Amino acid sequence: MGSFIAPFFLALLISFISTPLVRKLAFKIGAVDVPKDDRRVHKEPMPLIGGLAIFFSVVLVSIIFLPLNREMVSLLIGGTIIVISGIIDDLRELNPKAKFIFQIIAGLVIIYGGIKVDFVTNPFTRNSSLIYLHWLSIPITLFWIVGITNTLNFIDGLDGLSAGVAMISSITLMVVAGKFGYTSIIILSAAIAGACLGFLPFNFNPAKIFMGDTGALFLGFMLAAITIEGVMKSVATIAIVAPILILSVPIFDTTFAIFRRLLNGQSISSADKGHLHHRLLNKGYSQRKSVLILYAMSAGFGVFAIIVSRANTRQAVFASIGLLLASVLVAIKLGIFEKRG
Repeated sequence: MGSFIAPFFLALLISFISTPLVRKLAFKIGAVDVPKDDRRVHKEPMPLIGGLAIFFSVVLVSIIFLPLNREMVSLLIGGTIIVISGIIDDLRELNPKAKFIFQIIAGLVIIYGGIKVDFVTNPFTRNSSLIYLHWLSIPITLFWIVGITNTLNFIDGLDGLSAGVAMISSITLMVVAGKFGYTSIIILSAAIAGACLGFLPFNFNPAKIFMGDTGALFLGFMLAAITIEGVMKSVATIAIVAPILILSVPIFDTTFAIFRRLLNGQSISSADKGHLHHRLLNKGYSQRKSVLILYAMSAGFGVFAIIVSRANTRQAVFASIGLLLASVLVAIKLGIFEKRG
């Protein structure tokens, strides 16, 4: 686990130094978010594309500390495709179909590079046998990649929320990967966590810059890919639920949003004010407190993921599924599926 120290701090330093430069660039090229509706919490024009600082940090640290093998090259190419789509969206707003095409292409790139879900562990059999996916491997991998890529973007509604949740998720992945001895995943997770932490001083409330789709989509894509390499490819029993636990806050918020919009006859890509962070604001919490509450939730699920990954038993899987179902019931009780805005 000691291999994470240098990548973490170098990524932090690069991100911290480059973010003010990216901020100046955003103003220069007109990548600025002007609040146009009551969904936006900020009141003043805010520079976007802050995610470029995170992107540069992760790429540079990866090149320095990791071997540029087929998987790594495909991941960097796929991440670059996602960042390009994010920059375009931050400048001129891509339609959902165009975003989806970019994400499919990026997903196919990493699948070609060997990053895909080849099998899942069946925790309901005595010996936790493996279920090989064969031809289903590609569509299941694409579903996971595209889905998780968008989850960080969905929760990116408060200062520091996406960066902090991505940092917590990356640290959790780093610890879980350490259990399996996946050094490359430890380094990559450390780089993402460090890059997010270096960006947070400029993004936490009151924010001086937003990461924009450039950052949120990139972080979602990278987390999706490294959960495949760092957890799903293991034969551990817990591999079936650990990724969901690690990314629980963005996954739940996105899933709830999709069902809420479908139940209310809306397009799943339409915007509303029913996200978890909106609910907390409506209950009277400040931006900072709302973000810290969601950090705590993410950290809590992360700690549980680490505990059950070390236990690696069917009982741990059942406990995890029980926790996830309980979270859904709590969300229903809080009216998370009710139409808002």
